[in-house]
Amino acid sequence: MSPSETTTRERLMDPQQTTLRVVMVDDEEALCLGVRRIIQKYKVHVADVLVDADYDFRYFTTGEEYLAWLEDGGEVDLLLLDLKLPGVGGMDVLDAMSEQGREVLTIMITAYATFETAVKATKLGAYDFLAKPFTPEELRYALRKATNQLILSKQARKLAEEKREIRFNFISVLAHELKAPLNAVEGYLNILRTTENDQDRQMVERSIVRVDGMKKLIVDLLDMTRIESGQRERTIKRLDLNGLAHASMELFALDAERRGISMELDTEPDIELAADPGEAEIVLNNLISNAVKYNRDGGSVTVKLSRDGNAVTIAVTDTGIGLTPEEAGKLFNEFTRIKNEHTVKILGSGLGLSTVRKIANMYDGEATVTSEPGVGSTFTVTLRDAPREETRRPAPDTASEAAPQL
Repeated sequence: MSPSETTTRERLMDPQQTTLRVVMVDDEEALCLGVRRIIQKYKVHVADVLVDADYDFRYFTTGEEYLAWLEDGGEVDLLLLDLKLPGVGGMDVLDAMSEQGREVLTIMITAYATFETAVKATKLGAYDFLAKPFTPEELRYALRKATNQLILSKQARKLAEEKREIRFNFISVLAHELKAPLNAVEGYLNILRTTENDQDRQMVERSIVRVDGMKKLIVDLLDMTRIESGQRERTIKRLDLNGLAHASMELFALDAERRGISMELDTEPDIELAADPGEAEIVLNNLISNAVKYNRDGGSVTVKLSRDGNAVTIAVTDTGIGLTPEEAGKLFNEFTRIKNEHTVKILGSGLGLSTVRKIANMYDGEATVTSEPGVGSTFTVTLRDAPREETRRPAPDTASEAAPQL
């Protein structure tokens, strides 16, 4: 092995250096100073991911000071929190962080631990307990365990983000490359539609339906991966949901009319939602499209909109084929399509409802279904108002990442 190869290999094997921000909240200042002396000289090697961690330490003697520091933009990776504090106690601090949506790995320090306090603290996010008085070695052990948890969790999140980005890029390139041949095939099929042979014309019509199905699959894949990867540009604004629902119903009105399916909008006046228009349209289009597609001839579709506080509920009810409890339980999974004698001729990607649930989660809501075989289904999506400020994410910067208009 050459010297340059040896140097490169050694560089690749060198651990990455990281500094974790540790905050201690305890009214015993002498204890805080003692912990600082131990932590400042301590390092942890996380062998699984080749990371060496050291610590930046600060302390507060009251819960009020710590929470005020957080409000001013303070950042913390690991919190050493005394259970018994004057004024705002340790449980109150955990409660406040939970309400603010802060996820901080917390080690509770206490001489008064009970089973009840341990259960409550764990529910509020506490990771571990350190009983007073503790030795330097007990502190180091707790730090070592917490550091491993922090570093491995960060690496897992990083790998998940990279996986989503790779998946998005792959599907974007695939969609771009398929655009031209699919459009060409569709063009040739439209020419062949003019044939006078009934059997040939039926075969052409079936082929066109298949091509449309492939195009829909690609669009659904792009929608889902953009949402997952954060590559989709978002603009949050006040939306007129009644208007959006009307527009969505118009998209599928022709298909519904052809099969004698009636459509009704049941809504309160002036229902608005702070949301991205594209995401709201994806939810409505998927729910209404499915209600028409999986309905019986001569059936009905009812779209109901309602508001409760800062949440809007969209409920779409059909009189279609319905679902068994087992089928309903897996319907929101990716690439899941219910296959039986009623659905064998219905095309779909199996991605629409999965995307709907992902969007609902982004708005702190949920997507559910209630159904009865042979009677019909009701799909219910709850969306909460997004923050009022406009949120943008970087748009794709290459031709292959642009959304193909299929």
